[in-house]
Amino acid sequence: MQTAVAFILIFGLLVFFHELGHFLFAKRAGIMVREFAIGMGPKIYGKMHGETIYTIRLLPIGGYVRMAGEDMDGIELQPGYRVGIIVDDDNIVKKIIFNQNNRQLPDLLFLEVERADLERELFIEGYDDEEKLVSYQVARDCVVVENGKETVIAPYDRQFNAKTVGQRAMTIFAGPLFNFILAFFIYMLIGILNGVPTYEPIITEVVANDPAAQAGMLAGDKVTSIDGQAVEKWQDLAAIVQERPNQSVNVTVERGGQIEDLNMTVKAVEQDGKTVGQIGVRYESPRVYNPLKAVVYGAQETYNMTVRIFELLGMLITGQFTIDALSGPVGIYKTTEEVATWGIFALMNFAAMLSINLGIMNLLPLPALDGGRLLFFGFEAVRGKPIDRQKEGMVHFVGIVLLMILMVVVTWNDIQRFFF
Repeated sequence: MQTAVAFILIFGLLVFFHELGHFLFAKRAGIMVREFAIGMGPKIYGKMHGETIYTIRLLPIGGYVRMAGEDMDGIELQPGYRVGIIVDDDNIVKKIIFNQNNRQLPDLLFLEVERADLERELFIEGYDDEEKLVSYQVARDCVVVENGKETVIAPYDRQFNAKTVGQRAMTIFAGPLFNFILAFFIYMLIGILNGVPTYEPIITEVVANDPAAQAGMLAGDKVTSIDGQAVEKWQDLAAIVQERPNQSVNVTVERGGQIEDLNMTVKAVEQDGKTVGQIGVRYESPRVYNPLKAVVYGAQETYNMTVRIFELLGMLITGQFTIDALSGPVGIYKTTEEVATWGIFALMNFAAMLSINLGIMNLLPLPALDGGRLLFFGFEAVRGKPIDRQKEGMVHFVGIVLLMILMVVVTWNDIQRFFF
């Protein structure tokens, strides 16, 4: 149960921030947002607020922000349709009701549509009950009711495709951008609550009978140099030692204000298929509690993790590890189960890493991903006109199908790995 709650919270947080980026920049550009959804598939909860419905959906495999003008969003009002309309005191249409065959609403007027434009000119023209041709202006926030479902019309200037290339690109880019911002805030919060690691090379524990113990090293010793080479961070110490298996080294440490020189022979061990050096010490970085340092720590950790994920992505592209190394929802769930046992800060680190990963994956120039859409905007900016919408839509459709196939393959690999 604890794992399920942690998984839902992490997944929900990552998707929420990603979609929040799209949502906020869409609103900033004046784009009408029809739906803000967490999850995919059947709706299990929905709440209408203003012109947007906020939904939670069954399948934890993503989310979306549905904007006006996308995905068959237009409202069809063809000649010959019989509709009911409600007008305000200025004779401007505030509501259009489809499939209305009764007169239960006292202010309802009936029209047989002759012409209508609910996007640009915003009017409706038709014959009333007296077969007289009448015309009405339509309000920009007019509501269309069909089969009991209410939809606010979207004037063309509030549709996604009506905006400039820059506005559309920023709206799409904002999703991945907010994943990086989320990771930064998580790392910063870790720094505030758990302290910022200083990585000072102060030994936490010495392993009995290993080279460091035999040379007289003690817990609390601060390593200052190895063979005259300055050591400022734990990473410096680890790198020097790993490069010197079976070599004798002179380690200078500071102990109680005194300088001590220790001689030891680095032990050789096999690690990830290669021989590296070890001296037999354990390390846990000292920490400082400083809000300003926590801000810097958040930025550094976000950058470092971004670089690391790009390195792993490069290894995948060059074949240094295969698709079997990828994880889907099942794999992430099992990893969450393990990480949760290490404590809240490990779980927060895991969430930050996943957020950066989600941001990077969405920026890849692949169809159906944010990066794929940004690529098409780039072509549009260079050509001076957009790619044919139908052709672009077909490319993204094929991309969605391929992503779903990849998701199935990765999920099946996860199931076999963890349950068989």
